[in-house]
Amino acid sequence: MKIDLAYGKTGLTIDLPDDQTSIIEPQFIPGLPDDLAAIKTALRNPIGILPLRKSIEPGQSIGISVCDITRPMPSKIILPVILNELKHIHPSNITIFIATGTHRKNTHSELLSMLGEQAIGGGYNIVNHDAFNRANLTEVGVTKENIPIFLNSDWIKKDFKITTGFVEPHFFAGFSGGPKMIAPGLAGFETIMRLHDSDMISNPNSKWGITHGNPIHDSIREIATLFPSDFTLDVTINKHHKITSVYAGEMFQVHKAACEFAHFTAMREVSEPFDIVVTTNSGYPLDMNLYQAVKGMSAAHQIVKKGGSIICAAECSDGIPTHGSYGEILKSQVSPQSLIDMIESSDYQKHDQWQVQIQASIQMENDVYIKSDNLSLDQIVGAHLLPVDDISTKVSELLSQKYPNGTVCVLPEGPQTIPFLRRVGNGRTIYK
Repeated sequence: MKIDLAYGKTGLTIDLPDDQTSIIEPQFIPGLPDDLAAIKTALRNPIGILPLRKSIEPGQSIGISVCDITRPMPSKIILPVILNELKHIHPSNITIFIATGTHRKNTHSELLSMLGEQAIGGGYNIVNHDAFNRANLTEVGVTKENIPIFLNSDWIKKDFKITTGFVEPHFFAGFSGGPKMIAPGLAGFETIMRLHDSDMISNPNSKWGITHGNPIHDSIREIATLFPSDFTLDVTINKHHKITSVYAGEMFQVHKAACEFAHFTAMREVSEPFDIVVTTNSGYPLDMNLYQAVKGMSAAHQIVKKGGSIICAAECSDGIPTHGSYGEILKSQVSPQSLIDMIESSDYQKHDQWQVQIQASIQMENDVYIKSDNLSLDQIVGAHLLPVDDISTKVSELLSQKYPNGTVCVLPEGPQTIPFLRRVGNGRTIYK
């Protein structure tokens, strides 16, 4: 059977044996027939609080937190509607914060493609959050787990704060969007490091789709409770990046509703694990680099047998990438086991260690192949991955040489579909 994979901007087609292959995709929900009207309706009929337009007085300073370029958030559609509701506020009093977390600064061309001409050319302030610049951060307290809370100073000072988020299952925080647009989105490096330390990442509840009892989600929620947004708008999208639902109002009520919808559409229960799982990282922009592609590997890991093989197709137009410490950490050790030993040592702390920890944990149990037109052989080997030129040929080889009568599963949309095993004999993955 021919299967179209989400890969870069153009896609990739593979051909696998019909009788041995299963395909798992998110439940397709068509885009809203009039997303602009839906957004306006949500802003004017919010959950739990007053409509946005009635919540803000002229002269107040406004902060709006938005996703960075690594997320397919339809900010170009959402922002004009929000800004139209704020026509009584002078543009110079409105700041749009790019919630980068520890990601790189977004370029002007990326900001234009993300936010649109009205936001870029309308006299609004645009701020790329910088988690590493202590001069632009304020320490505002500590969590119950003694995590220091550093937040963007300009954001804290705003009279009225608005968060906008894209909600989907997240591989260790449960779900994206909602409170994540404050922390880690607008948090300082020290806060982010503690939210992503090895104990947090290795906790069995730090999983896709789990919020209750997830220590990472609990800490993020605690920070957002101490320093909440005044108004939240969260959306879900389909594989065509069309808006499928809109929720606005009080942050936690909004996020809960969006998470329930995302769980219904994106998470799929399967009865048995597979020998081979072919996955993606949902195409551009999510597969811009190998760092992000770990999410696609993690989605596949939920349903592959121990000793099975994962093949991840990710274009990686931005490479490893060059920014951050992910690539440096990977190359610092000779094996996934030595990476885990290093990261879990008590004195180790380095930016991006969480992504390496998750990747190495997967590689400890499975062979992981990468199909990428932008990574060199040295880069692939340096990441302890196995190269593959043609996915169809590689699957055929694995079935004939390693897994006779084996089973294959394909996740064409990568982590936009999160499969899970309700019962696993070896106890690796249990969702409740």
